[in-house]
Amino acid sequence: MIFGTTVFVVGQLAPLAVPLVTRSDLAPGVKATLTGLLLLGVPELAILAAVAILGKAGFDALVGGVKRRLGAFFKEHGPAQQVSRTRYRIGLVLFLVPVLFGWASPYVGGHLPGYDANRLWYAATGDVIMVVSLFVLGGAFWDKLRSLFVHRATATFPAVGS
Repeated sequence: MIFGTTVFVVGQLAPLAVPLVTRSDLAPGVKATLTGLLLLGVPELAILAAVAILGKAGFDALVGGVKRRLGAFFKEHGPAQQVSRTRYRIGLVLFLVPVLFGWASPYVGGHLPGYDANRLWYAATGDVIMVVSLFVLGGAFWDKLRSLFVHRATATFPAVGS
């Protein structure tokens, strides 16, 4: 069980080695091949190897244990179903700022200090703010967001004054 779990975990962490490959002195074609394998080949092969080592029952137990732990974590630390009006408004601002910045950055990015040299940091900061906003907005917003992808979903509005 330990060996199969190790193969699974190391395989899923393989994409973290991409920066090492891209900064190496290898030929560009070798770098591209290794990067592709680390991103798209190794994790999938590690899953197959873990299934072969653990068997179906062992692999299901491994994945089921991970899902149970993650489910318990998000149940305890996940978003509240209902939030106050103030928290909702703060969450909407946090949600919209990265969206609007991403839309406007090609036009105004050159006017921001250090933007051209740090585009990745600006983008990563926006992504973090977006994820945080989803937790601030609460579970009801997750349902609203999910309804965008459900064809037959309809909006219901509360009565005026409530």
